[in-house]
This record gives sequence, C-alpha cells and structure tokens, in this order.
Amino acid sequence: MTELTRRRFLALSGGMGSALALAACGGTSKAPTAAPAGGNGGASYSGPNVTISFWNGWTGSDGQTAQKMVDDFNKANPNVQVKMNVYQWADFFQKLPAAVQSGNGPDVAAMHIDDMPTQAAQQVIVPLDDVASALGLKESDFAPAVWNGGVYQGKRYGIPIDVHNLGLYYNKTVMAKAGLDPNKPPTTKDEYMTQLDTLKSKGIQGSWVSPFQFTGGFQFESLLWQFGGDTFNSDVSAATWNSDAGVQALTWMVDLIKNGYSPKNVGQDADYLALKNGRNVFNWQGIWQVNDVVALKTYEIGAAPLPKIGSTGGVWGNSHQFVLPRKSSNDANKANASRFFINWFTQNAIPWAQSAKVPARNDLAASAGFKAIPHLDSFAQDVQFTHFPPSVAGIGDALAELYNGVNSAVLLKQNPASALNAAADKANKIITDNKKKYGA
Repeated sequence: MTELTRRRFLALSGGMGSALALAACGGTSKAPTAAPAGGNGGASYSGPNVTISFWNGWTGSDGQTAQKMVDDFNKANPNVQVKMNVYQWADFFQKLPAAVQSGNGPDVAAMHIDDMPTQAAQQVIVPLDDVASALGLKESDFAPAVWNGGVYQGKRYGIPIDVHNLGLYYNKTVMAKAGLDPNKPPTTKDEYMTQLDTLKSKGIQGSWVSPFQFTGGFQFESLLWQFGGDTFNSDVSAATWNSDAGVQALTWMVDLIKNGYSPKNVGQDADYLALKNGRNVFNWQGIWQVNDVVALKTYEIGAAPLPKIGSTGGVWGNSHQFVLPRKSSNDANKANASRFFINWFTQNAIPWAQSAKVPARNDLAASAGFKAIPHLDSFAQDVQFTHFPPSVAGIGDALAELYNGVNSAVLLKQNPASALNAAADKANKIITDNKKKYGA
C-alpha cells in the first residue's frame, strides 16, 4: 500500500476506530488507576528472558523502519525479544480493545495522539507516569503541545515518539521557469499572493485547494490558528471554528478558487499529484511525502515552513506516542521490559525520523543527525507553532464535522460562514453526546 493511500485510509478510519472500540469494550467514565508493576520504569532491564508483543498501524515505509529498529533492539538486548504486529489502523482499533478485553492484548502499542483519550476512557490503555518519571522526562524536553498531548484527565497515557505536521512543498523547477527565485518560497500572505499572481500570468494555477481532510482540512485548521482562532473553546464544550477567524481562514481558501489560483473540484490527492507533475507550485502537505518528493527525478521539490497568512504561526500536526495496553496478568518482568523497549526506541529516534518524522524530543530534533536528513528541518522549525487535537474522548467524531464543513465550502456548495456554522452545530451535539458516552 502506498504512503498516499495509507494516509487517506487513516483519515477515513479514525472515526470508525472509536466506534469499533466502543462495540468491543463499551463506554465508561472509570479510568484505570495504575499500570502493571514495572520495576524501574524502563530505565534498564536485567531480568530473565522475555518476549513482548508490540502492535501498531504503520503499514507504509514507517513500518519497515520500525521493523528494522525492532531487529536492532533484539540483537542488542537478547534478554528482551520484541515481536511486532502491524495492522491497518481500522483493524488495529477493532482488534486492540477486543484483545485487551479477552486478556490477550499486546504489551506495548503505538497510536496517534487523538486516539489515546478514547482508548483511555474505555480502559484499553493505562497510565504510564512511572515511565516518564523513571526516565526523567520533563516538559522542557518537548514542545508544549507534544508533552501535553499525552495527558488525559491529569494522567500521562503516552510517551511521545514523533511529530508529523503540515508544511509547504514548492516546485522549484516551475518557479524558476516562471521567473521566480526557487530558493525563496513565500513566507507571508503578501509574498504568497505576489508569487501566485506571477504564476497566474504564466498560465499556472499555483495553489490548488483540496476539499478533503487530507489536506484541505488540515490547511484550514492551520489558517484558523494563524488568524487567531481555535477549533474548540477552552473546556472543549463547544466548537469555535465558526468564529470570525474561521470565516477569514476559509474565505481565503475559497477565494483562491474564485480568483483562479486553484481549479474547482480538486480530487482527492490531486493537489499533491499536480505538484509532482508541474501543474501546481505550492502544496500545503504533510511531512509523510518527504521521501517521495526527494526521489522525484522530473522536478525538484523543496520544503519550507508554512507561510504566515494570518498574524501568527499556526500548523496542523499529530504525534505517534507509545502506550501500554491494560493487562489482566501482573507480569513485572514483561512490564519492565516493555518500558525498557519504549525508552530504547525513543532514544534512537534518528533512524525513525528517516521515515519522515520529526523526533518528539527537542534535543534530537536539534541534532546534526536529524538536520542531515533532507527536507525535514523545515517541519521541525514549525513544531513550535503546531497544534494537536484536544485530549478529549471521541474528539475525532466532532472534528469529522469540521472537515465536512470545509469540504462543502471548498466545493462552493455553501459560503464559508454557513458551512462552518452548520458544522459547528453538528459537532456541538456530538460533544454533548460524547460526555454521556465517555464520562466528563
């Protein structure tokens, strides 16, 4: 399965994962009180030989990278052998709750930051504050959004692995042919529009707007934050993307279409494919395409931080984090070996970064080894401006309505204000229902 298709599948399956998990375990407001016994929290392991299972949904090149890292870990630590199982994300969220419920869950798993609150509310995963404490992890080691994103209802459920965020890809070859400096991608709204006007004068629609979550929805969220808005209010009791900032953000996207900088009715992934074949110049796209554009021979593609169309930085992002599934048995050796594997993997994050990720730890993201990987440093520069979904159970179901609203406006079916208002009304009902389903 290609990376492009895998990302699309992830987008389509996120809400399904929540529903399937509920079907397997049932909603509950009672959170698990503690993880299984874990010795020194993974700082080291000197116990007897154990085999631990590790589940994730890395079906693309990141899965190949993870398997190589697991192999390296197994060679270096013969008393801890890790067996990795990879599933499509939809299958992962069907199998994991059922396996935990039956007492056959994995010892370690990885999931996206926005899936963790739902899994925690359903007691599929357990707190691992002991791991963070034993390893001496602290907020200053990470960007605030990365650190806080692993916390649900005051307890840490995730150890950060990476950040994967949005950035600006630009076709340097086409820029040069149009008379633009290929080494100066736009950084502000004025620069962006000036370069688009130059491209338009050459018959090039330079910034295609996608109506889909991947990546038009993420572009809207980035612009929303840049214009000073947010997706929800402070206690996540209501959607706020229909604010003046939200209308400004979506209007800017729609105006790119109305003013001829983007074609209408852009198909799924067509914006990215057009970048690669020279028909599109600027593409707001995820870090997961870095290795694809580096390998491209026909055109030279660059990557840069997102331009500031609004008054401040704002970037959509997500994060993979390690979690510990709830176990019916209390095997202290396996528990500590699992924590030791988490520690080893996060300390060896540069090989993982080569699958197109920014290391979660600030020191690793600033290291020479990471900076030597082509195109990734621009994404690391934007981590300071990156926002993650709120740590609230079922939040993906509410955000799905946001993406539906963006879709309607970008396809010119509704004006931006009407589309965002309708989406917010539907999301607010979901938020209310989720409080009853998962607990406050």
